[in-house]
Amino acid sequence: MWSWDYTFEVFPVIFKAMWITLSATIVAFALAMVLGIILAVLRRSSFKPLVWTIIGLSEFIRATPPLVQLFFVFYALPFFGISLSPFVAGVIGLGVHYSTYCAEIYRSGIESVPRGQWEAATALNFSRTQRWTKVILPQAIPPIIPMLGNYLISMFKDTPLLSAITVVEMLQTAKIAGSASFRYLEPFTIVGFLFLVLSYPSALLIKQLEVHLNRRKKENKAKKSKVKDVAPSC
Repeated sequence: MWSWDYTFEVFPVIFKAMWITLSATIVAFALAMVLGIILAVLRRSSFKPLVWTIIGLSEFIRATPPLVQLFFVFYALPFFGISLSPFVAGVIGLGVHYSTYCAEIYRSGIESVPRGQWEAATALNFSRTQRWTKVILPQAIPPIIPMLGNYLISMFKDTPLLSAITVVEMLQTAKIAGSASFRYLEPFTIVGFLFLVLSYPSALLIKQLEVHLNRRKKENKAKKSKVKDVAPSC
């Protein structure tokens, strides 16, 4: 039987742990975006051994379960003299894992930039840094924002994995509350409800953003085609 008294008792505790889940998600995704763009840029290097190394490492990380990577960061790195707190280990584990997926998204955005833009940046005598920061990335990133948002939601739903390395996030808090009272129905239902409340509206928002960007893209194409039609008559 469902106990409302116990629900009201345990809800504030799980709600407080929700902020740890959100913090881990935000920090880990920020790390994933930074590492992802570095990987995407380095993959365009002319130094082939570096490119092969990055491709091989990315494939290895994507092919390995994130839980195994979390265990490695938290339990194996101390053998090399690197001891991390559960939260930091979890952030690094998830961040590195998702950085490989973000790198592929960045790469698709970069490759969608017309070749003429690369040539124009070269003609303007931009340095390599200026070429990326002023020409390429401002055009490559906006179209891929919805895809990055989808991975943000996926990472948020993967944060319960952090409970395996003793991070006291929502799921771990629910397990502790359940083991103390021998009632697991209410804590786990609350966790599922909070994940639904946070992830589903975010998914709808990302969907609307994708629709808006597609509409804007079509409008820009229509404007360019009108300019081309008018140009000969001038």
